[in-house]
Amino acid sequence: MEIKNRWFVVVGAILIQLALGAIYAWSVFTPSLVDAGWTKAMTQTVFATGLFFFAVVMVIAGRIMPKLGPQKVSMAGGFVLGSGYLLAGLFGSTSFVSLLIFIGVIGGTGIGLAYVVPIAVGMRWFPDKKGLITGLAVAGFGFGATLWVKLAGSWGSLIAIYGLSTTFTVFGGIFMLMILLGGIWMKYPAEGWLPKGYTPPAAADGSIDTGAGDFNSAEMLRTPQYYFIFIIFAFGASAGLMSIGLMKLFPMVALTGNGIDTVSASAIAGTAMAVFFSLANGIGRIAWGAISDKLGRKRSIIIMMATQGIFVILFQWMAATPALLYLGATLIGFNFGGNFSLFPTITADTFGAKFIGQNYGWVFLAYGLGGIFGPIMGGYLGDMGNFPLAFTICGVLCLLAAGIMSQVKPAVKSVAV
Repeated sequence: MEIKNRWFVVVGAILIQLALGAIYAWSVFTPSLVDAGWTKAMTQTVFATGLFFFAVVMVIAGRIMPKLGPQKVSMAGGFVLGSGYLLAGLFGSTSFVSLLIFIGVIGGTGIGLAYVVPIAVGMRWFPDKKGLITGLAVAGFGFGATLWVKLAGSWGSLIAIYGLSTTFTVFGGIFMLMILLGGIWMKYPAEGWLPKGYTPPAAADGSIDTGAGDFNSAEMLRTPQYYFIFIIFAFGASAGLMSIGLMKLFPMVALTGNGIDTVSASAIAGTAMAVFFSLANGIGRIAWGAISDKLGRKRSIIIMMATQGIFVILFQWMAATPALLYLGATLIGFNFGGNFSLFPTITADTFGAKFIGQNYGWVFLAYGLGGIFGPIMGGYLGDMGNFPLAFTICGVLCLLAAGIMSQVKPAVKSVAV
């Protein structure tokens, strides 16, 4: 099918990313699993495993995409992700080992296969709006958490009425269909295609950028800029993913400690995650992408990381009061969402857009590292009764990330003479 209007690519990207956002809905399942005898650390281990395979498989997806094409890779991701949840529903139930494999390993693999496709395809179709379009392409990932949490919880009451197994099965079928449909539009434009009236800029926008040519992955991995960007992303991801993993558990502890009954505390904490955090996460992806097109990627990341550090540290005191909990969830979610529009675009700005599918996979390994460190640290400190320390550590890391970003210089590709 020939793509005659490039905005269909955005529609397909959003459909895919809505389904991939399933990983952020994991927190809606954790209370039932804790009631079934799981520790908090066990719930976060499944979450962290999914994030790890998500990040690692993205590197593989970036390498195979030039050979198979973005459409086949995205559809393969939909089949694998959907199969993982279907298997979890059929055979997993509340078994830790089964869910670790089906949701963590298989589900994470499916997400990793499909995730980079809309980003790479979107940048080819929208070289004139890289930040905004990347934000739109990944916004569905953030909004997806709201959709799936609400369907499993208050809107559809799937867990309450049908139980975990049926909910996993239903979700698996939906995820597979959505990604297969969205994959129809995951095709690159013709080589050399440019939007009508668009002239590629001759110089950078003031952000980290280079006009010296496209870096392939081997060349990128030899630059210090890659490692700086990797560390910054890892610190920001740790804070956001730790917050996601604990957004239900910690506020319930804080709220009940402040005299609020357990039923009300559960509803308030669920709303903080499913509505305020998730919506802000989706909006932040679009907003930070558009902001970075104006301010530049480097300046935007500095602002985002510095404010995130402050918000995460303050959250330990905000979580006990409903209004402040909602505000804190909104602010953290908004900044966390910015990671997913700013880091793909700074990767393209720094190393070129030609190999973005491969290069961003390597950068996104930072997300996998953050997904291991943040949630597991938060889970273990939560089991020890010290949630505040987890938020303090991650907040300090974000402030450190802002400082590192301020020192990063543009990359220049060596030219043989």
